[in-house]
Amino acid sequence: MIEKTAQVHWEGQGKKGVGQISTETGALKAHPYGFASRFEGDVKGTNPEEILGAAHAACFTMAFSFACDKAGIATTSVDTKAAVRLAKQGEGFVIDRIAVTMQATVPGIDDAKFQEIAAAAKRDCPLSKALASVPEITLRATLKNQERPSREAMATNQADRLKTSQMVGFASGHDTWVEQEGRFELLPKPA
Repeated sequence: MIEKTAQVHWEGQGKKGVGQISTETGALKAHPYGFASRFEGDVKGTNPEEILGAAHAACFTMAFSFACDKAGIATTSVDTKAAVRLAKQGEGFVIDRIAVTMQATVPGIDDAKFQEIAAAAKRDCPLSKALASVPEITLRATLKNQERPSREAMATNQADRLKTSQMVGFASGHDTWVEQEGRFELLPKPA
């Protein structure tokens, strides 16, 4: 069994009060939050919904990667965002929706299997289970398995094209190549 802790220190009254959130690992250490960071868009502090979204995205991402691994499929990269909506309800507030979006590169998987594993991860991740009272938890999962050639392959391919077309320089995506004394070199990206 694993138990993790977080603590909050709050000073002041209601909307004028401010708090500090700390976690056991120190990932958050006396990080500020309050009314302004929760309801008025103050980006100097955090808020419970942002922390909940980060926790849900992290948990789902791990569950997805572990499920792929269990199926014998290795994930290359997974990017997940969880948008947590806080809505007014009567005199108080309620989290009424969490929208999870995930983009992943997973070589050797088709979209049907990818969607199946993503849906199971959403259903089975511990935070999804803990958040079962949220009326709407959605998932939009996108498989981005576009094979990108290595820099070396791009250099060889582009250099061959340059020789053929007698060009002096060219841009490939965000990379710029030039011919210098019969050699093709990748220019550094501007800062």
